[in-house]
Amino acid sequence: TAFLHGDLKEEVYMEIPPGFENDQVEGKVCRLKRSLYGLKQSPRAWFDRFSTAIKRLGYKQSNVDHTMFIRKQGDKICILVVYVDDM
Repeated sequence: TAFLHGDLKEEVYMEIPPGFENDQVEGKVCRLKRSLYGLKQSPRAWFDRFSTAIKRLGYKQSNVDHTMFIRKQGDKICILVVYVDDM
């Protein structure tokens, strides 16, 4: 999912996960390059990735509500509103 592959804009570090410890990494931490479930930056990373993809499909992001995307094609209109928990 995008929650597991969203790019992070901030530097985020975590402790070495259980089972990966050894003498070479003792006292060190990991720098995350991608978002993870439970990380407070994950919803924002997912939404940024989603926004980029939906805009490539011809949707325009609303100036009034940044979670609303509009696409007009001929006499048809599609309005998409996205809700991301904890965004």
